Amino acid sequence: MAATIGSGGDHKDRPYEAIASHGGVLVNRVLCGAVREEALARAESLKRLTLNSVAISDLEMIAVGALSPLSGFMGHADYPSVVEDMRLSNGLVWAIPITLPATTEEASSLCEGEDVALLEPGGLPLGILHLQEKFGYDKRKEAMNVYRTSDEAHPGVARIYAQGDTLLAGDIDLLNRPSQIEFPEFRHDPAETRRLFAERGWRTIVGFQTRNPIHRAHEYIQKTALEIVDGLLLHPLVGDTKPGDIPADVRMRSYERILQGYYPAERVLLSVFPAAMRYAGPREAIFHAIARKNYGCTHFIVGRDHAGVGKYYGTYDAQLIFHEFEPSELGITPLFFENAFYCRKCGGMVTAKTCPHPEADHLSLSGTQVRALLDQGQTLPAEFTRPEVADVLLEAARAAKGGSNAKS
Repeated sequence: MAATIGSGGDHKDRPYEAIASHGGVLVNRVLCGAVREEALARAESLKRLTLNSVAISDLEMIAVGALSPLSGFMGHADYPSVVEDMRLSNGLVWAIPITLPATTEEASSLCEGEDVALLEPGGLPLGILHLQEKFGYDKRKEAMNVYRTSDEAHPGVARIYAQGDTLLAGDIDLLNRPSQIEFPEFRHDPAETRRLFAERGWRTIVGFQTRNPIHRAHEYIQKTALEIVDGLLLHPLVGDTKPGDIPADVRMRSYERILQGYYPAERVLLSVFPAAMRYAGPREAIFHAIARKNYGCTHFIVGRDHAGVGKYYGTYDAQLIFHEFEPSELGITPLFFENAFYCRKCGGMVTAKTCPHPEADHLSLSGTQVRALLDQGQTLPAEFTRPEVADVLLEAARAAKGGSNAKS
């Protein structure tokens, strides 16, 4: 799929044609009406399994079709195929294992072929697992293949090592959404984003994944992408993140502020992505792209160190991995961007591809530098982020510091 600069918005007179979901069918495992009521009543008598926050996110994502073609947690055919070859057992590209771990004690109380009620920690029944298989797995192998390291300092690896030794597999049905639904006004399932794209007449849509507040580099690549597509799906991840990441509510306030003053409202949709963060770098970039395809995007932005953490991945490894697949296998067009920064000589945002000036003329702040400025009560430079965003971050830092002082 080729993109031409200046083509954005030129398709409005053509009929909307939704991009196919991954695998061809948008999964829907959300029970409604009388069927849901019957399942809720039946769940009372079933064996129970309490889910952690990651499994809760995965359950909801499977049910609404964001992880199509998955209709449940992976079994012993798909799991090793994904870990080793980044494909489901039928050959379809898939980069991240979506599994339901259980302790040995939990697994021993469950029998293959029975239904299991899936609960959140407070006891609310979220869904039913139609348990088809339970099997052991090699945690270190999953860590090495998916995260490219067995280092327990990696948050994704630490999560694998801490979880149960048995995987439960089978289709799921969703009975209730999680009780702690954040940002309900921005929570649009794939079927709804597709409807909203159609209503707006967008034929080409670029998705942007973020777990950070938007700064000028993000704005630069988003607006560059908007030059070649009809609309932008600004899709911040609001599931589990590691300690030290900016809280989701702070990020959402920053997105709302910047959208009010710097983006054309008719060309941007802000919607939350309820997935948990894996920090799997290159593999997670593929995972994020496929999920956005299910939400109806035709393009997906892949920037520097996408879904990375620490020094585990090369700066552009998350772009290089896309070349391991035929474009038709992914069904969504990746847009690759180099690291953007403000150049004092150029007087604007640039990348190494467009700026001839030395690093001494560049302004680029690391996350550590940003946190240090905020901790000191200093505002962030306008060349790094918009003043409206800087105000949100400074307010949040002061509130967090005040709370910390109060507790001590």
